[in-house]
Amino acid sequence: MLGWTAALWALALWPLPADAPLWLARTRAVCFGSTSSGLPDVAGWLVLTVQPGLMLGILFLAFGDTLRSGLGRLARGLPGRAALVLAGGSLLVGLGAAGIRVAGAAERSNPIAAEDDPPPTYPRLDRPAPRLDLWDQHGRALTIDAFRGRPVLVTFAYAHCQTVCPVIVHDVLAARRAVPGTVAVIVTLDPLRDTPARLPAMARQWQLGADELVASGPPAAVEAVLDAWQVPRARDPQTGDITHPRLVYLVDPKGHIAYATSGGVRAITRLLSRL
Repeated sequence: MLGWTAALWALALWPLPADAPLWLARTRAVCFGSTSSGLPDVAGWLVLTVQPGLMLGILFLAFGDTLRSGLGRLARGLPGRAALVLAGGSLLVGLGAAGIRVAGAAERSNPIAAEDDPPPTYPRLDRPAPRLDLWDQHGRALTIDAFRGRPVLVTFAYAHCQTVCPVIVHDVLAARRAVPGTVAVIVTLDPLRDTPARLPAMARQWQLGADELVASGPPAAVEAVLDAWQVPRARDPQTGDITHPRLVYLVDPKGHIAYATSGGVRAITRLLSRL
């Protein structure tokens, strides 16, 4: 059981290299959740902590006498005591390594500390924002003109994405909440599955609040919007997964695209301050 628990924690916490297989990233996201730090979400931590405890409790309820007598026999002999010490030491080392991993990931996940500011020469686009003409999670018609007088963050994601999309959504929402008066609009990349009827569920999944909207519509209309906003994408016909870049547009209060960025919270908030 100790080995199984160690393997579970390693799968959840071991840092993935940039070239890690996609199936591994998806497995971690499905089993333990997905956050921008690479650490499990709340449900993932419950799996890591509660499930081993439940298994241990079940073992003691079903085989308590056998386990106690076996541990007693181990403790009476030198090899057994050495095995117990080794197991305890391995547990302490594992807990220490997990603590270091969590602390390091939390520090790196602070976008304000981890990112550089966009340079003063960062290119400004200053072109009219294309139309949206979609529907939001409240069943309302959504247009970019409705937000005149306010800065708008427009980004692109889809509900079934378990890799880059949760990070994009997290960063856009964090930047929006850091700059009062800003609106965030997330346009689906997957209108075949992210239909208007599913938008309320997506809003709950991404924990959207006030001035945070997710948009969809008929597939042809969504694809036309994505083309107008120049969003590169490609769907895998077998899995339905969509390959796409990390892309955030910053629309100024006059309705013009001021900047496009692939950066995180710090880059977005710094560019917002230049609108």
